[in-house]
This record gives sequence, structure tokens and C-alpha cells, in this order.
Amino acid sequence: MNQKSSSILLGFDPGRDKCGVAIADKLGNIYYHEVIESSQAISTLNHLIEQFSIKFLVMGNQTTSKQWKKQLENELLVSVPIFFIDERNSTLEARDRYWEMYPPQGLMRLVPKGMRNPPRPIDDIVAILLIERYFNSIK
Repeated sequence: MNQKSSSILLGFDPGRDKCGVAIADKLGNIYYHEVIESSQAISTLNHLIEQFSIKFLVMGNQTTSKQWKKQLENELLVSVPIFFIDERNSTLEARDRYWEMYPPQGLMRLVPKGMRNPPRPIDDIVAILLIERYFNSIK
């Protein structure tokens, strides 16, 4: 694969009930991120691949990744290479990143960082981290 073939990636954090999806580039610009129901993943990914002219996808390598890869290869309208990225500790890292992206307000600022829980699922932030890990791995 040509590492310069595309500087915009689709990150996918697959799960049984919900999935994280993100579009970002190697400069750290985030164009899209969302947590979606797993049942909506294929149609959402197809839309994003077309909208952003995605050349390849990176996804976490844990839990349901092998089943998802097979499903993506069969159901995506455009064939894109899929690369597995090590997602160990990504949930913990995503929790910290959430608070960087959305600084706590009001009394929540007084709660120690390690005790804060994001008020929503953070699978989309995991997808962003997977994209970053990919770009870091090819440097």
C-alpha cells in the first residue's frame, strides 16, 4: 500500500450494540465523528466512504473485529482496504481525550480527572484514536 495514497481515513470502532465512526486526516483535523447503532453501521459507512472519497478504513482489532471485517468486505458498496489497529487501552485514552475535546463545565471542573465519566458513549473518540495510531505507525 502506498502510505501517501490518502491522508483522510475512516476510523471504525466496531461493537455489538454501538460503533464509533470518525473521519480524520494525518494533520489531526477531524471532519466527522459519531456513535451509531451497530444496525446502522453499514449504511453510515457507505455514505461516508462516498461523501469523503475514503480510500481505506482502519478498525480496532478486538472483540467483534473479525466478524465485522467479513461483513464490511461483503456489504460495503465500494471495496476499500481494511487495516486492523491495536486498540488496547483505547477506551481509557478516549475518556481522557473526551475531556480535552469537551472541557468540563461548572462543578464538574472540580471533580478529579480520574473520577470523571463522560456523559455519553465515546466510541467515536476511540475511532479518532485508531486513525491517529495508524498514522503514528507509518511514520
